[in-house]
Formats: sequence, C-alpha cells, structure tokens
Amino acid sequence: MSSANADISPPTAARVGALPTLSGAMVAFLAFCCGAVVANLYYAQPIVELIAPAIGLSSTHASLVVSLTQFGYAAGLLLLVPLADLMENRRLVVGFTLAVAVWLAIAGASQTQSLFLIASLFIGLTSVAVQILVPLAAHMAPEQSRGRIVGNIMSGLLLGVLLSRPLSSTVAQTFGWRSIYFIASGLMAVIALVMALALPRRMPTHQASYAALIGSVFTLARRYGVLRQRSLYQGLVFASFSLFWTIAPIELIRHHGFSQGQVALFALVGAVGAIAAPIAGRLADAGHGQIGTKVALLLAPVALLMGTLPGGGYLWLVASAVLLDFAVQLNMVLSQREVYALDPHSRARLNAVYMTSLFVGGALGSLLASPLYEHFGWATSASLAALLPGLALALYLLRSGRRAA
Repeated sequence: MSSANADISPPTAARVGALPTLSGAMVAFLAFCCGAVVANLYYAQPIVELIAPAIGLSSTHASLVVSLTQFGYAAGLLLLVPLADLMENRRLVVGFTLAVAVWLAIAGASQTQSLFLIASLFIGLTSVAVQILVPLAAHMAPEQSRGRIVGNIMSGLLLGVLLSRPLSSTVAQTFGWRSIYFIASGLMAVIALVMALALPRRMPTHQASYAALIGSVFTLARRYGVLRQRSLYQGLVFASFSLFWTIAPIELIRHHGFSQGQVALFALVGAVGAIAAPIAGRLADAGHGQIGTKVALLLAPVALLMGTLPGGGYLWLVASAVLLDFAVQLNMVLSQREVYALDPHSRARLNAVYMTSLFVGGALGSLLASPLYEHFGWATSASLAALLPGLALALYLLRSGRRAA
C-alpha cells in the first residue's frame, strides 16, 4: 500500500465516534487554552537580561534560555504530537499540561544555569498540548467554516505569544522574574483540570505501533509537496520573528532607555498583529489563499527593514513589531488551512511536520539572536533577519510561476 497510513490499520467501527459540534463558547475556551499554553514558550524573551545574570549565563549566550525552549517544543511536535492520531486526545492534552506545570515550577525555583536550561527544554517539550488542541478543533469544525474557526483559535494562540511578553515584563518588574514561572505553573494546573471536565473524548481510528506512527510522519512529509513547501516558508518567517523578539527588548532597554514596564507596553502594541488570524481564516475559506500568502511573505521583510530606518526613535520598532506579527500570523493560518486539507485522518501528524519546521526555524533564530546582536548591533541583525522571509517569498513566487507556466 502506498498510502501515508500504510503501516496503520483501517478504522474499526467501535473506535469511531462523532465529536460534538463546536459551540462559540468552546471555540473561545480552546482559543484561551492555546494562548495560555503557548505563552510558556515566550515568557523568557523580554526578561533574558534579568534571567541570564541570575543563573550565571553571559550576555552572548543569554538567548539559550529562549532557543532551548523552542528546540524542546520542536522535539515534542515531532515525537509527541503524532500520538494524537493514536491515543485518546483529551488524556494526552491534560497529561502534557500537568507536566508543563511541574517544569515551570522547577524553572522558577532553579538556582543554577544547568537546571534552569534543562527545565526550559522540558517546558518546550511538554507545551505541545496546544498542537493537539488545534487539530482537535479542525476535526470538530464543519468543512465550510473550518478556516474561520481555526483562524479564531489561532488568534488566541498568537495573542498568547504576544501577550506573554508584556505580562512577563510587568510581572518581572513588580515581583521578580521567578514569579512569572510560578504563576504560569498554577495557571497550567487549573487549565488541566478544566480541560479534563470540558473537552470531549476523541479516540482516533488508527492503530499502529509508536515506531510505525513516527515513520508515517516522515512518509507524509515525503508524499505531500505542499506540506514541505508550507513548512519551509513558515520556518523561515518564524526564524526572523524569533530573532526580532529576542533582541528588540534588549535594543529598547540599552539604546532607548526603556524599563521592563515600557517593554511590556511595546509588546502589547505588537499584539495588534493578532487581528490577522480571523482575516486569514476568511481569506482561506473564500479561496484567496495565494494572494494572502504573497502579502504575508512580502510584509515580513518589509517590517523588519522598517525597524532599521533612521529617525523616529523607537516608533519604527513599534511599526515593525505590528507588521511582522501580522505577517507571521497571516501566513500561519493560511498554511495550516492548506495543510489540514491534505488528509483529514492524519491532521495531528501533518501538524507535527508543519509545526516542527516552524519551531526549528524559531529556535535557530533565537539561538543566533544574541551573538548577532552583540557583534553587529540592531540594524545589521534586523537586516539579516529580513533575508529569511525574503527567501521564502522568492521560493513561493518561483513555485507559483512554474505552476502557472
């Protein structure tokens, strides 16, 4: 059998159950959960200047705090998220959410860089619950409104990414940087309890060994060119996004005299970019995915270069943050809509391939951020970051041209 599910047995009637239709309240709840869980990956970004000296990290290696969390998340996407096509989804989501609560508490209590960095890695690894929730919502959504519903939930996810930064800065300034980890740990414990009570059960129809399941992930990646292309584009865009948000707070503090509270306001303004998610969902449902993708991939490098313009002080950085966040979210939702349509029975594994590529890109962007900034400064670092989405745009236009020829 040549199917991507060749090693996986066909569904059995006893395992197939209809999921309840998504209500507005459930969509809002899933959006909140996605935002709260994914925020765990980003609390450290605006406060690395506080964390690094407290645990003994040099400024050149400070971005390890962010990149290790993202590498852990990428590993979880590849090795843990595919389990959603094999095991009962609610149990997985609740288990991972409880686990991340434990690792957040360990990070908050850490006194050494080794323990803190290990905790950071596992915070990323166990925050993958969010990438089980999104495909679960896609399963529950009717076809005609799937793009809109996924877009609304993804807006919650991006708000979690964006609001995590101002929240982290504000809490760190008021109560110290460790407190954000303890607060997040408590929130995860509460969310796990509510999800255990509110989420429907979903037992996937596939049966396979874990090795066969992971093997099928690579089979899906080989089979679907759209999956590989969309993963590459978003990986490049997200690398620039992570690089920007790792060094922008440092630039604002060092050269514009910002306090942690002012960095929080800057990050809050950047959250305006979250409006792209529902817009992207509606564009996809209306069949305008290609033009939307071109706009997103063009906006990203323009936004980064805008942040390097002379004059205007930090205002160019504010405009850069808003446009970049808009572009990243627009391309993400358009890509996910296209990827989920490839094979409805393999959405968790398709999502694993797509999101692993995204966060490998993000982790590499974060890893390079501190060395680039310390050696070349803001303008050169942001200009180099702009090359990444610029490359994605060039590849997309080349592919579109070949398809039209």
